[in-house]
Amino acid sequence: MSTAARDRRRDEDTGRVRIPADVDRPDKLLAGLTARQLAILAVAAVVLWAGYAATRHVVPPAAYGAVAIPIGAVAALLALGRVEGVPADRWVIAAWQHRRSSRRLVPAPEGVPAVPGFLAEAASSKPSALPAPLRLPLAGIGANGVVDLGPDGLAVICRASAVTFSLRTPVEQEALVAGFARFLNSLADPVQVLVRAEPLDVGPAIDALVDAAPGLPHLALERAARDHAAFLADLAASRDLLRREVLVVLRQPAGQASTDGHGAGRLLRRAAEAVTALGAAGVSLCILDGVAASGVLARSLDPAGPPRPGGLTGSSSGIDEPVTLAHRAPTAGPFDDPIPSGDPAQEGATR
Repeated sequence: MSTAARDRRRDEDTGRVRIPADVDRPDKLLAGLTARQLAILAVAAVVLWAGYAATRHVVPPAAYGAVAIPIGAVAALLALGRVEGVPADRWVIAAWQHRRSSRRLVPAPEGVPAVPGFLAEAASSKPSALPAPLRLPLAGIGANGVVDLGPDGLAVICRASAVTFSLRTPVEQEALVAGFARFLNSLADPVQVLVRAEPLDVGPAIDALVDAAPGLPHLALERAARDHAAFLADLAASRDLLRREVLVVLRQPAGQASTDGHGAGRLLRRAAEAVTALGAAGVSLCILDGVAASGVLARSLDPAGPPRPGGLTGSSSGIDEPVTLAHRAPTAGPFDDPIPSGDPAQEGATR
């Protein structure tokens, strides 16, 4: 029996149903086309037909076809084409917005002063050269780890441990899937599960092994520590190391969030319930405090920054004051996992 047949039979026996990975894929309405694609093609067809009806008595059909065919081809490319996985029409709109947007963004929440009068004429010719306020997607981070998204509500970031699903027995796998399904069925507000990877610096771990080796109680342990330090050094020299991080982000829309603290308290209670629910699925969930959440957001805003140190110590806690993204990123947490650079840099799934 083939692998596909065994998987299909197992799914039928357990009553599970496979769903597509892209649950946000738009529906196909006609001939495999979405509503957006049909709208683009319909508008182009109506415009071309109206132009032909208005000019057929004065313009030869061949001449009109020479003009209409390129226009129809452009409309078909916009409706059916894709650029790096993005629909062509949305890519064109994004490119136009990027072209018109400012190239210099400055942290000025109070706004950028107006251009002096003697520079107004030069500035009007190149609007993209003028500085513009940097609009971050968050307004601040509280000491309890609640992220203020401004008009978009509130959010709490949790770090999750990975589960070795493939090494479990079929009975254990069924129990893990059932526990995760109970967590998903209990959701009433948006939740995002994000798997991301970032550069890892194993230098501190190598230094710690070398420093601790002379104090080990046996010569064999000292030799093993030095060998492991040499292995990590060779590994770092031969390839770019990444660490995998699994994050669970709980959202609360602006309509349900409040500024008097009740919204933050409700979100933290939801996070505590998620810790219990995912614990039944074998996933250890840790609610990040203000400093740890600030470090995660800072690294996500600067993915090409310096590698994060690798170690065995957890992030700091006990913060009693609000923090901003200017704080130093915390040290490596208990779920740090060095992985080769061949893994995808970032994957996400949202419910």
